[in-house]
Amino acid sequence: MAAMLELEEAQKRLLALASLMPAEQIPAEESLGRYLARDLKAARTQPARDLSAMDGYAIGDGPGPWNLVGESRAGSAYDGTLGANETIRISTGAALPQGADRILIQENAAVENGLVSISCDAPGPGRHVRKRGIDFVEGDTILNTGSKIRPAQLALAISAGHKYLEVRQAPRIAVLDSGDELAVDPTQCSADQIPASNGVMLSAMFAELGCDVRRIGPVPDSMDAFREALRQADGADVLVTSGGASVGDHDLVKPALEEWGASLDFWKVAIKPGKPLIVANKGRQVVLGLPGNPVSSFVTAFLFALPLVRQMMGASSPLPRSVTAFAQTGLQAGGKRREFPRATWDAKGVSPLELQDSSALSILSQSYCLIDRPAGALEVPAGEPVTVYPIEFG
Repeated sequence: MAAMLELEEAQKRLLALASLMPAEQIPAEESLGRYLARDLKAARTQPARDLSAMDGYAIGDGPGPWNLVGESRAGSAYDGTLGANETIRISTGAALPQGADRILIQENAAVENGLVSISCDAPGPGRHVRKRGIDFVEGDTILNTGSKIRPAQLALAISAGHKYLEVRQAPRIAVLDSGDELAVDPTQCSADQIPASNGVMLSAMFAELGCDVRRIGPVPDSMDAFREALRQADGADVLVTSGGASVGDHDLVKPALEEWGASLDFWKVAIKPGKPLIVANKGRQVVLGLPGNPVSSFVTAFLFALPLVRQMMGASSPLPRSVTAFAQTGLQAGGKRREFPRATWDAKGVSPLELQDSSALSILSQSYCLIDRPAGALEVPAGEPVTVYPIEFG
């Protein structure tokens, strides 16, 4: 019997099978969810000039009053240099003219007969001014290789003068769910069946990374059906199966993969849920056989499948990130395997949900995080710190 691998060793061996996807240049607006293939440098300076951070009057040194000689608006700068005792009206985001180095905000100004006077202490140099280059300067590295393009990163790249970005291609993924008990149409599901939800769930998880996902199945429990399904998966970069990964009489994924020509790397990981996990490869194609229970399938996809795809897409940090939180309720002592109970999370802390059955999708849908409970973990009193993985696809 094959020995069960610990989580980190299994993740390390899986990621070692990943081949880096080719780089491509695409419009920046289409790059959301992708990972940069090289460092991104600013092609311009932001802001390009000193700008006003407030509505008011641009002034230089001196006590005033100042002669009002013009106006600077955002996108339409004052074309001139201020002389001594001169000022212009200025809007938030507008460029300061030569001769001005501070802003007298409108609340502190009085205007009469073209003269601007001050009703309090004069502002010091640089007051209410956004200095040139405060955000970034042309040539600065603004994003590193492997950075994920999220909304803020996308805005930064465009602000830095980039219409196109060089990113890694998203892999083609085949998602295959199997089992005689799976009903394609959830409205036509007999008492002996369950709706085929795993394929939809897994496809949605990969879609969050911008992957091209092809669903295959549900595949009946027969070798002929598996042979045809695997033939359809030949062109994928990653094949993810759900169900049939255990050792029952109708669990055919492992023998079908071996017949197909896949080389098994490991099988079984010392975690709960998700022990029966198959990792194999066929050339550059990586194969993950996930458990059929939906929660087990989700947890193993979160811990293994998504990191694999991120690694292929060039992510600098492909593994899910854990954080420390505080137990809102006490946690019982752990079992023989590392466990990942589903939990709620609010300002008071994290609290495992009562039902932890690996088939309970209602509980999974209420969960905000997975609590990381080491094998043989001691009881944790309420208020003590615990390690958690926020449930997100980033």
